[in-house]
Amino acid sequence: MDWLSPQEWMAVHLSLKVALTAMAASLVPGIVVALLLERGRFWGRQALDVIVHLPLVLPPVVVGYFLLLWFGKRGPIGALLNEYFGIVFSFRWTGAALACAIMGFPLLVRAIRLSIEAVDRKLEDAAGTLGANRVWVFLVVTLPLILPGIIAGMVLSFAKAMGEFGATITFVSNIPGETQTLPTAIYTFTQVPGGEGGALRLTVVSIVISVAALWVSEWMARRVRRRFLA
Repeated sequence: MDWLSPQEWMAVHLSLKVALTAMAASLVPGIVVALLLERGRFWGRQALDVIVHLPLVLPPVVVGYFLLLWFGKRGPIGALLNEYFGIVFSFRWTGAALACAIMGFPLLVRAIRLSIEAVDRKLEDAAGTLGANRVWVFLVVTLPLILPGIIAGMVLSFAKAMGEFGATITFVSNIPGETQTLPTAIYTFTQVPGGEGGALRLTVVSIVISVAALWVSEWMARRVRRRFLA
């Protein structure tokens, strides 16, 4: 891609890697949490709901600061991961993926939860009366019905990760080639004389990626609806 400089291309590549990793890592926990919040009846459910949605109302910089405190090399979790597993999040691209996953998690859970809420429980009950256990009912009946919501949640999580700025720059800084994603690269270009061209190019790339993600999500949702609801 000759249109972009090597530094700009690295920012695009890293943003895609971070966003896809954050989305993939959030998917299974997001489905489980959405099921717990929508169908579960247990002590602490309201507290879990508040914790899940907290990143939506907290300033992203605050989320990044808490990640730095807990997952930094001297933090309680970060120190253990570094000492026993050699895993480091702070000032690494994996830390950017962690920050993006946390910031996009409420959007993923909300979309899946709305799909679960719309499922006709009679269909699940009918499968249960035929001898299917809960896991099989979920895999055969519930999961196909909520797939459009899962796809929508994945796109929201991906889009949030592509645009995340405050939490990532606080937790992993803005290191070219290591943690510099599209938003932080655009910010960097706007702060230097003559950087308007780079900022504009990366802005166009961001728009193209966002439009492509929306188109793919709509195409996948239509395919799912035709396959399972026809």
